[in-house]
Amino acid sequence: MTIIAAEKGADKGPPPSADSRFGNGGELDITFVGAGSAFSKKYFQNNILVVKGGVRVLVDCGTRAPEALSRLGLSVTDIGAFLITHTHADHIGGLEEAMLIHRYVAKRKPRMIVTEKLRRILWTMSLRGGAQFNEVHDGKPLQFDDLWESLLPKRVRNAPRELCFIKEGDLEIGLFRTMHIPDSALGWEDSFPSYGLLLDRRVLFTSDSRFDPDMITWLESEYKLETIFQDCQFYPGGVHAFLDDLATLPASVKAKTWLMHYGDGMEGKRDRIRELGFAGVAEEWATYRFA
Repeated sequence: MTIIAAEKGADKGPPPSADSRFGNGGELDITFVGAGSAFSKKYFQNNILVVKGGVRVLVDCGTRAPEALSRLGLSVTDIGAFLITHTHADHIGGLEEAMLIHRYVAKRKPRMIVTEKLRRILWTMSLRGGAQFNEVHDGKPLQFDDLWESLLPKRVRNAPRELCFIKEGDLEIGLFRTMHIPDSALGWEDSFPSYGLLLDRRVLFTSDSRFDPDMITWLESEYKLETIFQDCQFYPGGVHAFLDDLATLPASVKAKTWLMHYGDGMEGKRDRIRELGFAGVAEEWATYRFA
């Protein structure tokens, strides 16, 4: 893995050559549009841009994602497909802007990779309120399919937990259920729908997840993962993975695990994260390239 760092600052960012930076010769590039938690003011929100060849998939589009994309020289209209892992605002808060700009400015329908279950939840509980009554289309208020082209992944039978795959160009994406909310859920089956990603069967991106060693053990044994990007928080309880719990993972797993979705106090934790044997922390605006 090669890390391509970006210069950061209020008025700084990569050169405005987005087509050259966010397109490649077929490598798998993962750029952290943000790496912070829902309430981070320093690190944007934990959304990633996945690029392979000419394919661009934005994984989650939080409240600050359009701003962060702009700093990177991109617009929401430059995204080939949006993929949503769950319905918290730091993962979907920018979708209203994306879909309305596409409909009324770009004049084209954006594409969304989403499971059927999550698509229903996303529309009825989140996106409908800001979009349905903007106009009457074919004699009725707008529906999800008026605003988005759905790309539905195919379910894998007999997997240990809900698992599905879809291809976008040469990029293969697996979506698997995670244990995120509520904090009282005993496993993924009684958790509200949320998904982690398996990218090209080599990189694990947990998105938001509580500590779930069974999930990591299953995916590690099945796919021989090269790198893991793992949700992390620095205090116990709640609906994210506590650093001290993650520290109990095998040393071989920690050595390839990069922590993400951290709070604004992360800088004071870097030394301890290294001492615990983790690869490090994922940095906002950095690109992680897999040849």
